[in-house]
Amino acid sequence: MNHAEMAQEIVSRVGGVGNIAHCEHCSTRLRLSLHDNAQVDQPALERVPGVLGARVNAQCQVIIGSQVVEVYQAVKQLMTGAPTATADSPAKQGRWGARLVDFVISVFQPLVPAIAGGGVLKSLLILMAMAGWLSRDSATYRVLDNIGSAPLYFLPILVAITTATKLKVNVLVAVSAVSVMVLPAMSKQLAEGTTFLSLDLQNIAYASQVFPAILCVLFYAQTERLFNRYTPGALRIFLSPMLSLLVTAPVTLLLLGPLGFEAGSLLATAIVWLYGKLGFVASAVLAGILPFIVAAGMHKPLIPYAVTSLGQFGREMLYLPASLAHNIAEAGASLAVALKCRDKVLKSTALSAGLSALFGITEPALYGVTLLHKKVLYAVIAGSVVGGGFIGWMAVEAFALVGPGLASISMFISPDNAWNILYALMGAGLAFVIAFTATLLLWHEEAALPQEVPQPAAGEFPFHRPAEGRVIPLSQVKDDVFSAGIMGDGIAVIPERGELRAPADGTIESVFESGHAVSMITTHGAELIFHIGIDTIRLNGQGFQPQVTPGQTVQRGDLLVTFDLAALLAAGYDPVVIMVVTNSERFHFSPTASASAVGDPNPIMILKESV
Repeated sequence: MNHAEMAQEIVSRVGGVGNIAHCEHCSTRLRLSLHDNAQVDQPALERVPGVLGARVNAQCQVIIGSQVVEVYQAVKQLMTGAPTATADSPAKQGRWGARLVDFVISVFQPLVPAIAGGGVLKSLLILMAMAGWLSRDSATYRVLDNIGSAPLYFLPILVAITTATKLKVNVLVAVSAVSVMVLPAMSKQLAEGTTFLSLDLQNIAYASQVFPAILCVLFYAQTERLFNRYTPGALRIFLSPMLSLLVTAPVTLLLLGPLGFEAGSLLATAIVWLYGKLGFVASAVLAGILPFIVAAGMHKPLIPYAVTSLGQFGREMLYLPASLAHNIAEAGASLAVALKCRDKVLKSTALSAGLSALFGITEPALYGVTLLHKKVLYAVIAGSVVGGGFIGWMAVEAFALVGPGLASISMFISPDNAWNILYALMGAGLAFVIAFTATLLLWHEEAALPQEVPQPAAGEFPFHRPAEGRVIPLSQVKDDVFSAGIMGDGIAVIPERGELRAPADGTIESVFESGHAVSMITTHGAELIFHIGIDTIRLNGQGFQPQVTPGQTVQRGDLLVTFDLAALLAAGYDPVVIMVVTNSERFHFSPTASASAVGDPNPIMILKESV
């Protein structure tokens, strides 16, 4: 299944493009803010080929893995022209807690690539300076250091962009309002002491701050709506932005900026206090429960703390170090499974998942291996707790916001403590060895039971799937003629390949001129009609290539028609392949129990002659 087909399947399982209010992605997940979460068919969503799992809480999270960017782009293409949310949509009527989590994720998740890129660059510069390859006093070092520092310094601007995007307000005006706080002339004036309308402005360095920018844009969003409503249409293009800036910037400098600064300081200070009280226990416990936190998708709300800590202190000492232990433990356990198991599918899955976890991407390991095998999960927890405890005991600190792993290990290079990265590597090694060893000792592959292929009884005629893909009942086809059974009983397939094949032995009766439909009669007298897609007759044969002619004898599995599946999806057609028994009154029709399983070699339906 290609990315376009996968996106089409995902969108259809979450209620269609009209139900998607906002779409974004992280390193492995497609994150959808929906108007109505109740429209999500989660079991069907999790069965989509390529989907590792799905979670529906504040957002609908679809776990994709390494192909998430391509699937995200395909979904965004499908969303073009989709209707926007209305004031009465269920999403706007949802619980405040769910809406808050959705808002936090939407604001902070897009910041990670810029902050990670800058942070890793700075850590590599420190490594080069420690190795003597580049002097800290050189102009080149200072230029590169400024490049790495820029994302954190201008964090208020980046936050303004993501917040304004989430609130659907004018991004450039919102950025202009926030820019006042980091304007060099304004910073100098605040440092020297200044007033506005005889009211003192607090001397706060707003660079690298998060919450002042969020509060500023939240307030600006209200002023924009107010002034857009009451300013004359002919003057609105300049009058509304001017009035919004005139109100928002002073209120931010007087009230919202100091309030946001205190909120950020309180959050960071609380975490530091907790770490100071619990020490290495906090790191060990967090590392041990991260498999469950990540599986639930609730690790993203920890990003605001990490961003605030890096902005305020230049380092983070709890979440990222604990994540290193967990990520490497996932890698150790998965690679142990790959080494020990004989099943080729599981071996391949575990190997690729283990390598991904080594580089900081744990979802493939979690959903493909860990959560499916209880003893592997125990091994991951053991490795995470011991590795996380050691890292906490040695007070390892992170200096960049990026998924901890081998590729990003430079994030633990400290400008003040050369042992910091060594302790990080030792903690990671502990986590890997313990998880790997525990998995080898505890986990045992379950012997696969031989599958019995049911044999049809006398007078029963089996039919195999006419196309590769997931089988659905005819009642789910989005065409009343077929779904109501007007033409007869049958079954349908959501295709994964553009091939229609004979489900049984028989003779071709007719091939429609457009190529999108074929009829045949089986050797048992069942009259079948195949229809590829809904309303595809409008294509006048474009994309369809019949491979048979009327009167031709065919055997089960012979190719009848090839069709361009990607082109059908791109053109907006439902590509479902329909198979109907037009003389079904002669037979008792029964779909098999395994009809919906993709790739099941057993028959998908049985016809039995009526007595």
